Amino acid sequence: MSNFRTDFIEFAVERGVLGFGEFVTKAGRLSPYFFNAGLFNDGDSLRKLGQFYATAILDSGIQFDMLFGPAYKGIPLAASIAIALAEKGHNVPFAFNRKEAKDHGEGGTLVGAPLKGNIIIVDDVISAGTSVRESVTLIRQAGATPAGVAIALDRMEKGQGELSAVQEVEKQHGLSVISIAKLNDLFSFLTGKAELAQHLHKIEAYRQQYGV
Repeated sequence: MSNFRTDFIEFAVERGVLGFGEFVTKAGRLSPYFFNAGLFNDGDSLRKLGQFYATAILDSGIQFDMLFGPAYKGIPLAASIAIALAEKGHNVPFAFNRKEAKDHGEGGTLVGAPLKGNIIIVDDVISAGTSVRESVTLIRQAGATPAGVAIALDRMEKGQGELSAVQEVEKQHGLSVISIAKLNDLFSFLTGKAELAQHLHKIEAYRQQYGV
């Protein structure tokens, strides 16, 4: 497991973004862990989060020209990742959308740089894939090309069928999904932490039931 993935899991646990217990997911499943990227809610954590995304995106080797962050969680993500990429010598534009069209000023639903070239969509996780689908539509309508999707954590569990939510998005849209870390990385992290190892069997049981 490459270092940045381990570091990200540890960072998420330290910030309380990745926690353990009993949590009901959007799909109605009782999960022994949760991941809430909205809890990266101060300047330092958002700065570090952007750096992790930037590292994962560059590590993927996918060629891209700009970033797109779907409202609402994707907006601060796109900004922080663009800053982190610039610090790494890759100055790329970014854009995001509004939930409702603006009828004054510049108007429309899109804010930021014009959508063009190959675009990476950035979001926190993929559950139903709704924001990805909407983003792909906006990007293609603008004459640009969706190049991939970057997320923080791939839970590696079933979506609507036997494929995972991430695999469904990849198959439906023909896009690669980049994740900073996956469920397998969480397993590796917990195995090396005696104080957290008690959560392993519950997560393993959950994976047996819902994993892919």
